[in-house]
Amino acid sequence: MLSIVTLISGRGSNFEAIFKTAQKEHWPVKFAGVIANHSAAKGLDFARSQGIPAFAIEHREHSTRESFDAALIEKIDELGANLVVLAGFMRILTPEFIRHFEGRLINIHPALLPAFPGLHTHERALEAGVAEHGATVHFVTEGVDEGPIICQASVPVLPGDDADSLAARVLAAEHQIYPRAVKWFLDGRLRIEGNQVQVQPPESQLIKL
Repeated sequence: MLSIVTLISGRGSNFEAIFKTAQKEHWPVKFAGVIANHSAAKGLDFARSQGIPAFAIEHREHSTRESFDAALIEKIDELGANLVVLAGFMRILTPEFIRHFEGRLINIHPALLPAFPGLHTHERALEAGVAEHGATVHFVTEGVDEGPIICQASVPVLPGDDADSLAARVLAAEHQIYPRAVKWFLDGRLRIEGNQVQVQPPESQLIKL
């Protein structure tokens, strides 16, 4: 049975979506732990309520990013993660961390990559006047939001949208595609070819909502 460790910084709603989908569909998976970079992260409470080991590694207690990431690596390895899921983890990871978990580290980004990498995606999408926005699940590489794309969901940008209304629509899409991507990984269906991901057997990697 494969094991997942999830990293969060806030309420961890994407982790909750993955966990609830796994329960509903009876995935053969172990949720080995949830780690936050500060003890106030609300998602830790949900993890504990489900009997999942929950930990806070306070980034402010580490003098360097490298020191913090080394502590993360030690804890994740101790928990025995086959897959590391970033679910709203608001830290830039060091190259050493990314290389350590290469091919088993995934993230979700609130935009249709390669459009709008980085922060403030909803505001930037509205400023650009795009007709569609969305979310992307991707493997993490050293380039920010540049890793091979596993799957995406697109949502329409509606007249009268502001950043909050658009963000809510995108978050609902995230909750659909992140469990799907995790399940594909657990089932051994993902093949990374260059900077592309193939799903075997083939299945649509883009859904329109």
